[in-house]
Amino acid sequence: MSNEILVLYYSRYGHVAQLARLIARGVEEVPGMRARLRQVPPVAPITEVAQPPEPEAGAPYALRQDLVDCAGLALGSPTRFGNMAAPMKYFLDSTGTEWANGALAGKPAALFTSTSSMHGGQESTLLSMALPLLHHGMLLVGLPYTEAALSATQTGGTPYGASHVAGAQGDRPISEHERELARALGRRLADTARKLAA
Repeated sequence: MSNEILVLYYSRYGHVAQLARLIARGVEEVPGMRARLRQVPPVAPITEVAQPPEPEAGAPYALRQDLVDCAGLALGSPTRFGNMAAPMKYFLDSTGTEWANGALAGKPAALFTSTSSMHGGQESTLLSMALPLLHHGMLLVGLPYTEAALSATQTGGTPYGASHVAGAQGDRPISEHERELARALGRRLADTARKLAA
């Protein structure tokens, strides 16, 4: 069994990518576990437009094989009208073969997002990303209220997953509570994957 957690994200302005790196840090705080950072490419109105084989910045583009190889999955997307962004949905829609083969069944998964406003649809976005993972047979891992920051946060952080409130101009840095909860989610996901493997 792999000891790698796939941290897969789409990020337009960099906030989801920052959360992904924090979750990856949390994953690697669990002895023996490693994070594999990957992103999904943007989509164009004409989706046949080819993307360069490597993105200009950030993690490499994900391959469906990354899903097969992983011991667990952290999935992140910004909010688009209370739902995951189109590039993430497009990528997930391409995973029919993995669904048919049960490649993700029984593996743990966690979710993360970023919005511009406090009530910009964080929880509904996390739930929208949970739906295809449930169809894949994944085991969802959230953030329990035993994480003190979940009760104390005045910014992002939900029981459904890690989150960030970026502000209307997208200039609000990730808060200490948001950082703490993202790392906690990574640790919880990696620890769950390790226990399931044992």
